[in-house]
Amino acid sequence: MNAQVPDLSAINEFLLCPTPDAWVEAALKEPEMMLIDHANCEKKAAGTALNLMFRYLNDFELLNKMSRLAREELRHFEQVLAIMEKRGIAYPHVSASRYAAGLRAEVRSAEPGRLIDTLICGAIIEARSCERFARIAPQLDDELQKFYLSLLKSEARHFRDYLHLAQKASDEDIQPRVQALLEKEKELVQGSDGQFRFHSGVPESTGQ
Repeated sequence: MNAQVPDLSAINEFLLCPTPDAWVEAALKEPEMMLIDHANCEKKAAGTALNLMFRYLNDFELLNKMSRLAREELRHFEQVLAIMEKRGIAYPHVSASRYAAGLRAEVRSAEPGRLIDTLICGAIIEARSCERFARIAPQLDDELQKFYLSLLKSEARHFRDYLHLAQKASDEDIQPRVQALLEKEKELVQGSDGQFRFHSGVPESTGQ
């Protein structure tokens, strides 16, 4: 197929490392788990946006952007579910990778640091998702390739929205904090994981 891939140069320049080849190889060996955990990621992304909406009521721009983001992530969740159902893939409970938890462990507890770090982590997660969709899409069947490429534009916008809101919430330049969290993300992406997940590092095995 000849689906158009948007320009992801900003995202590739933002992240400190590409997804390791070993993750791509694992994803191709475990397409069902990739879809199952992708569905989980979409749910969690919507949940993060909703949590921010309930916690920070005084920022109308944040409320509007997170409301839109939550709707889009839930729509993506529905699309993944439809593909899973069509392919006869069950939706079991699976453990989460250490990726998101590892990033969020770095979030400061006091405000406004808590909000700023949460938003930066959101930007990093969206950027990595976008990079992985683009990385693996060319090697998937036509249906999945078309679907994953269709997600790139919204994921890239979510990345930009999160970064914008993080800078807006801070009285100082957030770049040093972004860099620190990106260093942690690089460590998580390049480190080994006991199982394959959508945001896992380098899988040690193909087990669950």
